[in-house]
Amino acid sequence: MEVAVAVVGFVAEAGAWWAVRAGRAHLWRLLPIVLVAMAIAAVLVRPPAAASDVGAGNAMAVGAVSGVVLYLATRVFVAIASRYAPFRRATVDIYAEAQPIAIGAAIVLSVAVMVPAEELFWRGLVQAGLDDLWGPAAAAAITWLAYIAVNVPSRSLPIVLGAAVGGAVWAALASWSGGMLASLASHILWTGLMLALPPAPGREVVGP
Repeated sequence: MEVAVAVVGFVAEAGAWWAVRAGRAHLWRLLPIVLVAMAIAAVLVRPPAAASDVGAGNAMAVGAVSGVVLYLATRVFVAIASRYAPFRRATVDIYAEAQPIAIGAAIVLSVAVMVPAEELFWRGLVQAGLDDLWGPAAAAAITWLAYIAVNVPSRSLPIVLGAAVGGAVWAALASWSGGMLASLASHILWTGLMLALPPAPGREVVGP
């Protein structure tokens, strides 16, 4: 059952990104529904572990610090990469997606709904299940690659790069902590900061 849920979830998220990129649906209307459905299915077949190896407090602290560091590193990278016009246009396009809803609503929707749903599915179900089969290193690597692949249909270089770097950090945190609490804290802080204080190329197009 876990394998079936993982496969269906992967196809659903990839399909949602394809629909958004094809103009058949909007990011903020489709992705939350798909991700919540994936998370519910994940929890039903495998209740997630919080931080079985290091304790909840340590997991949250390390996760929070990593989220801030990841955000600062992202700002530095975007400042450099935005010198290249294709990357700059792609970054602006991402933040333009937020215009149909207020930025405050986008932040709440992301950090309270979409990020927890992704973590429940990817780290709580997929990585934990693979860990049982092949151990923590293989589980982290496969989950990381699958997380990148599911974002490829977005056809957005910044999104895919974010999935590659962020996915590596969150998979490593889940492997280290023995649960999803550290990766959840990191993912929430990074996403919230990226929306509240976006890198310069997209700042001017995000607003209520």
